[in-house]
Amino acid sequence: MCPPANAEFHAAAAAAQQQQATAPKIVVAAPNVTVANGTIHSKYDYSTTKVHKLPNGQYRAEPVTKTYEFATSSTVPRLGVMLVGWGGNNGSTLTASIIANRQSLAWETREGVQQANYYGSLVMASTVKLGVDADDETKEVFVPLHDMLPMVHPNDFVLGGWDISGHNLADAMDRARVLDPDLRRQVRDEMRALKPLPSVYYPDFIAANQEDRADNVIPGADKQAHLEQVRRDMREFKAAHGLDKLVILWTANTERFAEVQTGVNDTADNILAAIRRSEAEIAPSTVFAVASILEGHTFINGSPQNTFVPGVLELAERHRVHLGGDDFKSGQTKVKSVIVDFLVNAGIKPLSIASYNHLGNNDGKNLSEHKQFRSKEISKSSVVDDMVAANHILYDAKTNEHPDHVVVIKYVPAVGDSKRALDEYYNEIFMGGRNTLSMFNTCEDSLLASPLIIDLVVLGELLSRVTFKTEAMREFDSLHAVLSPLSYMLKAPLVPQGTPVINSLPRQRAGLEAFLRALVGLPVNNEANLEWKCFH
Repeated sequence: MCPPANAEFHAAAAAAQQQQATAPKIVVAAPNVTVANGTIHSKYDYSTTKVHKLPNGQYRAEPVTKTYEFATSSTVPRLGVMLVGWGGNNGSTLTASIIANRQSLAWETREGVQQANYYGSLVMASTVKLGVDADDETKEVFVPLHDMLPMVHPNDFVLGGWDISGHNLADAMDRARVLDPDLRRQVRDEMRALKPLPSVYYPDFIAANQEDRADNVIPGADKQAHLEQVRRDMREFKAAHGLDKLVILWTANTERFAEVQTGVNDTADNILAAIRRSEAEIAPSTVFAVASILEGHTFINGSPQNTFVPGVLELAERHRVHLGGDDFKSGQTKVKSVIVDFLVNAGIKPLSIASYNHLGNNDGKNLSEHKQFRSKEISKSSVVDDMVAANHILYDAKTNEHPDHVVVIKYVPAVGDSKRALDEYYNEIFMGGRNTLSMFNTCEDSLLASPLIIDLVVLGELLSRVTFKTEAMREFDSLHAVLSPLSYMLKAPLVPQGTPVINSLPRQRAGLEAFLRALVGLPVNNEANLEWKCFH
């Protein structure tokens, strides 16, 4: 259980969360939508196009419509957010920032007085097009994304978690050196009262240079005992703060990839048995994922390792618990998923993509060892695959043609959390010409990643309140265990087996927005804009 010193911090959040059905801010005036008894019911006609490739080289396109019914609870829960790696740069930055926003703090910077905000959060700081103004159809109406459906506000998060380092959150914040000194001064007393719970530490999975931080670990080598302790931590945290739900999120060190072994982590039953045997290929992140599943809590992986081995995925499906991952998409890779989408869709052919990073925070230190870097390299390298595959004019699918793509990460302590990312796109253009596009990006690692944690938690919780039914189903069911709508925030999006991975950032954003509209019974935004083209 969290120490009593945490009580004031958690009470402020828990008191703000009065569980009740929240009236939707957007009222859809349509016969396919009803709001009653704390539930938003919508009937949605989903239209797609099936394409038949004919022997003569033609394509026969067949419009298809399938009706879905959605039921979304409008009751916003009292939510606990437990971070694995709470004392790291992301965890301490997020906690201090939520305190600052909750108290509407302002602080001195070199540029002047800064007010707390949630910039960088898709949920809290972006808008979506709702439609056109009924009184003036030349004007579009945009609303905050968080108004689309009742969502938890990050100010109301009740935060807790684990870390292998025993620093209280104030000392962890100072160690990270991410936030401005005047802001750190204002939140320090509240942060000092927060201390992570002991965490799971298996030295083989993270870099050896992390050993000096590991002074707050669950003792022993019995992985079953570790699993039970983590489950107990979750139950005690939930009970102590009167919470309705927890979301567990991994923001700790990147682990090496776990070897998928038959009889160890390939099925749900095998992985549970392997934990009891303390098998070597059971990673700390897998222990936390399994604990979350068994306790019924959504688990999100913000790092690139293969936490979700086949046995974990099967276990989540068995227990109807949601998962999201992998790896926060915050800086260089997010930009890449926009630029490559632009180039390929403009008919320009990237021949090579060379990406170089250097950073000096603890993430960079951990990634300086090869096994951990390899996990990151895999997640960063796959980001262009679907965009390349979409254009068979530029790339020959028969030969699996693909641009050369290399990723380099170096540890440079002097730059701290201010990561530098350099990218070169070498492209083929008209008539054999060549074009080079170079970019330099200072990423501010934790200030970009922390808002993603907010988005993943808020949307992950919302999606756990959604059920659906088709004409072939007798009863409503929850969404698939793998929450693919979270892809916008993740470098290597986890999707249900057998479904395509979409990395294009514009397509991910459009897909998420379309899904939220479906939940409230609105059609997909139609950018044909016929009302502006076909009128007299």
